[in-house]
Amino acid sequence: MNSPVKYPAPQGNPETKAFWDAASEGKLLIKRCQACGEAHYFPRTLCPFCFSDQTVWEESKGEGEIYSFSLMRKSATGPYAIGYVTLKEGPSVLTNFVDCDFAALKIGQKVKVVFKPSDGGAPLPFFTVV
Repeated sequence: MNSPVKYPAPQGNPETKAFWDAASEGKLLIKRCQACGEAHYFPRTLCPFCFSDQTVWEESKGEGEIYSFSLMRKSATGPYAIGYVTLKEGPSVLTNFVDCDFAALKIGQKVKVVFKPSDGGAPLPFFTVV
């Protein structure tokens, strides 16, 4: 009998608290730099493009498309797929794909964020096929 996957709880810090609080409400946050206008993920105070500290939280629609992926067929926990999703807002997110047929994944395929419970912490964002 298969038991549900247990995801480890994220280890937050003051810089990412708003991100994990929003995840608890089913919202995916990204940061946008007010100096250069670029959006980025994983949210952090300094913009990775211009190094400004003029960044603000922005709610992502959680929609995007698969940029790249890799299917792991053999693992101690069973098959899984990881890859990059390019969000509609621009940033790319490294993620696991869940609740879908891994063999049917395709580059360019539309996906959306889903949150899965962690083991005693905030839920974690993953992506599934639309």
